[in-house]
Amino acid sequence: MEGGELSRGEVLSLIVRLAFAAAASYFTVKLLVSAMDPTAKQKKDAKRKAQEVMHRLGIKEKILLSEYEMMIASQLVEPVQLTTSWRDVAGLSSVIRELRETLILPIQQRSRLQASKLIQPPKGVLLHGPPGCGKTLLARAVAKEAGARFINLDVSALTDKWYGESQKLSSAVFSLASKIQPCIIFIDEIDSFLRVRATGDHEATAMMKAQFLQQWDGLTTDHSRCVVVMGATNRPQDVDRAILRRMPAAFHIPLPGVEQREDILRLVLRDESMSDDINIGSLARQTETFSGSDLLELCRTASVYRLRHLLDKTCDEEAEQIIHHGHNGHLAETLRPITTADFKQALSKIRESRVYNRQAEALLKMDLD
Repeated sequence: MEGGELSRGEVLSLIVRLAFAAAASYFTVKLLVSAMDPTAKQKKDAKRKAQEVMHRLGIKEKILLSEYEMMIASQLVEPVQLTTSWRDVAGLSSVIRELRETLILPIQQRSRLQASKLIQPPKGVLLHGPPGCGKTLLARAVAKEAGARFINLDVSALTDKWYGESQKLSSAVFSLASKIQPCIIFIDEIDSFLRVRATGDHEATAMMKAQFLQQWDGLTTDHSRCVVVMGATNRPQDVDRAILRRMPAAFHIPLPGVEQREDILRLVLRDESMSDDINIGSLARQTETFSGSDLLELCRTASVYRLRHLLDKTCDEEAEQIIHHGHNGHLAETLRPITTADFKQALSKIRESRVYNRQAEALLKMDLD
């Protein structure tokens, strides 16, 4: 060393020490940030779940997923979880036919239909109608029938406390769907996420929506990919017009008519024991304005009334024994068939509940006004 100059070896040693110090600082800061992140455990659990799902789907070794795609992959629905089929949907035969022609057949026969650019699955499908009419049920049946991968997107999973992370997660939805196509991205209550944009929207929310729209059908989008966004809502007027444009296939799911209500009642009661005095046609005529979920609740309530005679005919000890040991088949053997009287009681109870709900809704609206 001359004049205070460092030798070559000392310079290299200093550089190495600085590099190690910088690396140590980087990983220390990263660990601290991770420790302070309240969603760290959630992300870790999502990654573990995504790896398990991808492994069971048989695509673990085929594709490489980013951290953000792993977060979205945790919301993949496995084929074994798709137990809903067309035979579980009653009263919507015309809608099912249109869905088969518009969406399912083009997905199933996409390799044979590549020569035509017109006979391709739509980029978006909107199911809209009153609550409880089977929109979500239809989406599950479509995914099973089409044989497509199904992402049941939880919108809350797209929100992140760190700036810019929500946009990356929105982008990951479509990049993941493209890698595992054919894929259906289902968003229930889509109006709560992609509602009409306004100047008062938070900056992060506006950027997330913009990123979602760009990835859905932007300039850089691969239009040959088989990715369909399916949304369900009972407030289509609140959905942004840019979203509606990207959902050319819109299906209105109305309240069931009398024939549809009869089909639904027969489907719900197909495995139940019923007395000969029950007239399902008459019951369907008495349930005007009832949705599919209302009819299901009606049948459930009527079925529960069968338990009353068990408690009336036995003492407290016997009743307790029946409740605790019902799993051994004794309860099933003791249950009597559902009768018309049970349905009359159930109808009276549900109508009272519906009147109360309407009154509560009217009072709430008055308070808001």
